[in-house]
Amino acid sequence: MIRRAIPALVALAFVITAGTAQAADLPKNVSWTAYGTTSSGYANGVAIGNVLKKHYGTEVRLLPGKNDVSRMIPVEKGKVDLCACGMAAILAMEGVFDFGKKRWGPQRLYNVFNNAKGKNGTTLALAKDVGAKTLADLRGKRMAWVRGAPALNVNLEGFLAFGGLTWDDVKKVEFPGWKQAVDGVINGQADAVIVSTVSPHLQRLAASPRGNMHPATPHGDAAAWERAKAAAPWWLPRLVSVGINLESNMQGKVPFEGIGFPYPAYVTYGDRSQDFIYALTKAVVSHHEDITAALKNADGYGIARQVFDWALPYHPGAIKYYEEIGAWGEREKAHNAALLKRQEVLAAAWEKVIAMHLSGKEHEAKWREVRVAELAAAGLAAPFK
Repeated sequence: MIRRAIPALVALAFVITAGTAQAADLPKNVSWTAYGTTSSGYANGVAIGNVLKKHYGTEVRLLPGKNDVSRMIPVEKGKVDLCACGMAAILAMEGVFDFGKKRWGPQRLYNVFNNAKGKNGTTLALAKDVGAKTLADLRGKRMAWVRGAPALNVNLEGFLAFGGLTWDDVKKVEFPGWKQAVDGVINGQADAVIVSTVSPHLQRLAASPRGNMHPATPHGDAAAWERAKAAAPWWLPRLVSVGINLESNMQGKVPFEGIGFPYPAYVTYGDRSQDFIYALTKAVVSHHEDITAALKNADGYGIARQVFDWALPYHPGAIKYYEEIGAWGEREKAHNAALLKRQEVLAAAWEKVIAMHLSGKEHEAKWREVRVAELAAAGLAAPFK
């Protein structure tokens, strides 16, 4: 199903009238989903929670989930306020992979604030005993595939593509969740899985007999970057200088040339109160220094670190705050409107397929076909074919 709690045209109207809305105080309880308790996304939530408790008396409840789908369900059902997501938010908006099933479809998701432009990166929990000196050396190795976590798997596909490889060139080892996949690398069941450079699990891998090795993605290799971004279009080059055991990397220097993108990206649906989202955005962004002091890798919440020309439209409540402090202008409005239009195209394409009354794999195949065709007809890019 497509979440239609707030149509895109209504959202645009909210943006126009946001300046007249009266912001409410931050509520006493806020909740969001995140990866498991040992993930960097969960640690970010704890750091933010401590800061909100200190300044506003607000309690943050974190609900851990094993994979992308399990983290999105409580948000969609209104059981929690937000998702501290990875790139699953983009996959959900696009209605691809697990979100292309009839249960889901393209979701009308809105960005709020992000941990963006930080100094940590996305990497592989890659066992050092594999002996890889470049990403091309992963041929024939065992790559962890996390069920129900397409964002993790697409990111790993990006690393393979950088090395000129595909899933056909490696051995896929399936795991029920991300934590189990990282444990699988430590225990010798797999050789690599996607993590953040600041994931506590990397310390465990580094201390194990296997050791860890951070892959490098040389920023001057244009062909490799083109291959990688065809698989994972949200990738951005990043000099990685914050993380665990960074000295063990393929370039042998710190910082090394790696990748990054906003993580966590805090997203929600349009039916969340504009006043609530305004108050939460203001509280987090204005206290970003306190958050960084609480957790070194949570250094991307300041207004100077936010990325407004990214892949998700922003919630009207967040826009109100960004306009208020002069960070949101005509360029940002135009980009946001284009993303809302993209959501309209995806929603119309989904309804066209739903009207065909297909089921199972037949529905999913037809959706993939119609999605690409309708986006192309609207002059829009169609990744994740």
